[in-house]
Amino acid sequence: MKKLGVIIIQVLFLHVFLFLGIMLKHIIPSPIPSSMYGLLLLFLALLFHIVKLEWVEQGAGWLMAELLLFFIPSAVGIVNYQQIISLQGLEIVVLITVSTIIVMGLTALTADKIAVRKRRRSS
Repeated sequence: MKKLGVIIIQVLFLHVFLFLGIMLKHIIPSPIPSSMYGLLLLFLALLFHIVKLEWVEQGAGWLMAELLLFFIPSAVGIVNYQQIISLQGLEIVVLITVSTIIVMGLTALTADKIAVRKRRRSS
C-alpha cells in the first residue's frame, strides 16, 4: 500500500512538469506540444540536480509499464476510419517501420554508451 502511495505522489509530481509545460506554451507559442515543454523542463531539472531521480523513478516506471493502455483508444479509433487505412495504408506502414527502426537504433546506441560509462566508472 505504501508503494502505491509513493507512485501516486510521483505521478502527480510528474504532472507538475506537464502543467509547467502548459504555462510555458502560453508564453512561448510554437508548434511544439506543451507536454514536450514539460518533458524538457523535467530533463533540465534532473540534469541540474534540482529534482532527484528517486523523486520520480517509481512513478515514471509505472507510467512506462502502462503506456500501452494509453494507445488502445487511438488504435480502436483508427479502425473506424477504414478509408484512411485503405488510401494511405502502405505509407503508414512504411512510416511506422522506418520510425521504429530509427528509435530502436538510437535506443541501442544510447544504452551502449551508458553501459560503457558504467563500466568505466566501476573499473
